[in-house]
Amino acid sequence: MRSPDDASPESAAQDPAGAARSAAVAARKDDHLRLAAAQHEGAPRRNAWDEIEFVHHALDAIDPARCDLSVEFAGLRAAAPFYINAMTGGSERTGEVNRALAIAARETGVPLASGSMGIALDHPETAGTFRVLRTENPDGLLFANIGVERTVDHARRAIDLVAADALQVHVNAVQETVMPEGTTQFSSWIGSLERIVAGVEVPVIVKEVGFGLSRRTLERLASIGVRVADVAGTGGTDFARVENDRRVGGDLAYLAGWGQPAPACLIDAPADGPTLLASGGVRTPLDVVRGLALGARAVGAAGALLKVALDGGADGLVATLAQWQSHTRALLALLGAAAPADLTRTDVIVHGGLAHFANVRGIDVRALAHRSSPLHPENTREEVSP
Repeated sequence: MRSPDDASPESAAQDPAGAARSAAVAARKDDHLRLAAAQHEGAPRRNAWDEIEFVHHALDAIDPARCDLSVEFAGLRAAAPFYINAMTGGSERTGEVNRALAIAARETGVPLASGSMGIALDHPETAGTFRVLRTENPDGLLFANIGVERTVDHARRAIDLVAADALQVHVNAVQETVMPEGTTQFSSWIGSLERIVAGVEVPVIVKEVGFGLSRRTLERLASIGVRVADVAGTGGTDFARVENDRRVGGDLAYLAGWGQPAPACLIDAPADGPTLLASGGVRTPLDVVRGLALGARAVGAAGALLKVALDGGADGLVATLAQWQSHTRALLALLGAAAPADLTRTDVIVHGGLAHFANVRGIDVRALAHRSSPLHPENTREEVSP
């Protein structure tokens, strides 16, 4: 069998039916890009991140030069506590977006996740639109991405295609339900995921695509050996809306907004679950810092950066990511945090719908407002020998 790396446009030309299928899927990828970008037009919308407020302590600030932005997750060391999350690939247009993302990741050292690589597995002539992520970013931290229904062989091929440092496996039942071409064999997903986790050599990061990972889901993931999960909640690109806009008649519009926002997932997460990453509606470095304060090891952004990529290309992305690094460092310094993990000891107040969610889920968020107190349990707990 030929690998994706060996495929060529000529092979597709010799199979007209295959070429037609490839063109149809590429058109779907372009639709996703166009419809997702449309959701991010205009000023950033308010979302659940705005319901997280830091208590300001006027004498807690430290010198920014003392702040180290690096973080570790999935056994990997990242230079920044945020990453470019999965977006696109599979067509000429999306390949150019991936090129810009890869160049920006290379120039700033920010980790980068591929868009779903299923099209490259099924239509190898599109593999170059993903391979560019590595060719333009040869030494960067890069995550491959496949759907949960894929096989271990598919997972390994995706990893090899981009020489990935980790593998994102996305779960997207809501999107598949609304997608005109969606597949809904959901009962097989947990077994498929367990086989992928056991069958690949790189760390596996399980992520939603914008509908959130609940406490129960995180507990199930931990039970099958998943060590890292991106809660990927609502508030950013809504793939129920994207897919409904592609449906004749748009008859599932009422599913827009389904799910939980990332901040809700973070405060609801089990203490003994996977290491958490967070994404969904991340618009600014302040949202990054909010996510870190709620326990995420790192925070992903997609929609806000897609808009920059389409408007300003690689140069615009480099400038934006450099600004995010500078602003994140400044915010850590303002909050007296020498490292991202120190943000989990800052005082935060939970407002609005997020506070209501916590209340009905039986979560007492009042303790979050007193974490810097010397009397807080997290600050008085004695060291316990292993």
